[in-house]
Amino acid sequence: MADPLVLPGFVNAHSHAFQRALRGRRTGGDFWAWREAMIEEAERHTPETVRSEYADTYREMRAAGYTAVGEFHYLGLDEARAAADAAAEAGVELTLLLTAYARGGTARFRQDSVADYLRQVDELRADGIRVGLAPHSVRACPADWLEEIARYGEREGLPLHIHADEQPREIEECLTEHGLRPIQLLDRTGILGPRTTVVHATHADDEELDLLAASGSRVCLCPTTEANLGDGFAPLERLRERRIGVCIGSDSNVRIDPFEELRELETTARRMTLRREVCDVGTLLCFGADEGAAALGLDSWPEIEIDQDHPTLRGLERADLLDALVFSASADVLGG
Repeated sequence: MADPLVLPGFVNAHSHAFQRALRGRRTGGDFWAWREAMIEEAERHTPETVRSEYADTYREMRAAGYTAVGEFHYLGLDEARAAADAAAEAGVELTLLLTAYARGGTARFRQDSVADYLRQVDELRADGIRVGLAPHSVRACPADWLEEIARYGEREGLPLHIHADEQPREIEECLTEHGLRPIQLLDRTGILGPRTTVVHATHADDEELDLLAASGSRVCLCPTTEANLGDGFAPLERLRERRIGVCIGSDSNVRIDPFEELRELETTARRMTLRREVCDVGTLLCFGADEGAAALGLDSWPEIEIDQDHPTLRGLERADLLDALVFSASADVLGG
């Protein structure tokens, strides 16, 4: 028997656990049609269904090697507490990214005011739940909400996550309303900074990426979801050129496998650049663990053990194990 290979656990920096129920469904021809099905699914949930179904999804994550998760949550305050219970039951470290929603979506997503939203954040923190701020997007939050949330986050030192530049229509609407692209608006309203993670940035232009780099913000990439929803290709090479921190998320949870997220991230970049090793394996594993932990404000999180006797890894030199993990393995290589 080979000695166990112990690694930092993977960190899932962006999850919507309730969307796991949509896997395999036919949900329309583009992101916006899928979004209608997603909202319909969100409407059926109660604290009881969240506690039960999220625990199942978090157990799937734990079995796949994710030992920590950032739950980007917009189903309600009692449901947020239920999500925290589910993560504890499954043995996964949770940062509850409570979503601010001023407009759009459905009524259960929204708060009456930004003050109401921050009151909810304070309530969850008082309950002992690790909380991050999550203005949903520039579609859902007007500029004055973004400014107030940014001030609160700076004062309290909390992680802040926000979707941006996932879809061209989102950019067009932001230009119409503000005369700025989404990440330019985030810069103007004070959202960007070292504790900020922009989710997707799929269609960010070079000026927007320069703003992320200058502010020390991270980007969370979710390759299996971005592929499933037809979002486009992550700008990995341009992120790396600017030394922008990158983490990963399972997002809609159509797949729960950190090895697949990392593999898709790198192999898509190879096809786009026509060369190999856009990122070396050590960097990719850092994306999968350390960068995600930093994005969620975690100082520690559980490790994982790799079964070196698994058929995928059997007979390899130890120096080749990490490359084989990322480019050949699936989550079933985890030891018991």
